Amino acid sequence: MFSRFKKNKPAPAYEGPPLDPEWVRNAHGKFYRLSTLETDAERLNGVSGVFVVWHSGVKPQWVYVGASDNLGHAIDRAAADDDIASYEVNGGLFVTWSPILKKRQDGVVKFLHDAMKPAVENPAAKSIKDGPVNVIVPKRK
Repeated sequence: MFSRFKKNKPAPAYEGPPLDPEWVRNAHGKFYRLSTLETDAERLNGVSGVFVVWHSGVKPQWVYVGASDNLGHAIDRAAADDDIASYEVNGGLFVTWSPILKKRQDGVVKFLHDAMKPAVENPAAKSIKDGPVNVIVPKRK
């Protein structure tokens, strides 16, 4: 009866075996290039989930981790971000995503941000109160 008056508590950490978010790849089994991904064609507008950006090259590096209720818009913004785009020269930027349930997104972002230590910090990741949700990170190739 009074549940709507309860304070929202942070979700606890998930410490079980890593969950497999089934990171999205293209029809050829490769990850998408950030600069050429057409989010409209991939029907990402209005899709909620988590996404990861990295560069390949001699020393591959995680670049950015984020979550959004509109992956199409968020990934397009990431592609246009000067800090993220500056890593394109390091072997190209790649992106993948997973339609993670909204209630788990903060925990997944927290886990990925802490585990990957991306080059471009997502300020929202620092303010996440939920416990981390242990997931399998994308296998960069």
